[in-house]
Amino acid sequence: MRIVLSSVYVEDQDAARRFYTEVLGFTMREEFPVGEYRWLTVVSPEEPDGVELTLQPNASPISSTYQRALFAAGITATAFGVEDLAAEYERLCDLGVRFTTPPTPMGPVINAVLDDTCGNLINLSQKVN
Repeated sequence: MRIVLSSVYVEDQDAARRFYTEVLGFTMREEFPVGEYRWLTVVSPEEPDGVELTLQPNASPISSTYQRALFAAGITATAFGVEDLAAEYERLCDLGVRFTTPPTPMGPVINAVLDDTCGNLINLSQKVN
């Protein structure tokens, strides 16, 4: 058994597509209409056949309440691994990304937390050798 799909709720699918592809650097995998919204997934360009991340609309009261509560509590919606967090932090800061937590050593990893502009806090993590 393996993970093939993971999701984050987003306030605006178009804004999320732009942020996750143009800023974070993910690649579009799937996009097609599903009723009022779209099935929208991105993948890592380093693993194009890897886990897909769905950018789900937070259209239901349950999902929007959940998303807002996580954000208000400072809890990240998901985590992405990076090879060089210092370089990624600088690159993203140069693009105007707001971090709520700068790169911080935490045992065997260095973590940073960014605001994805779509209602989520996202953890970036680098393993320390």
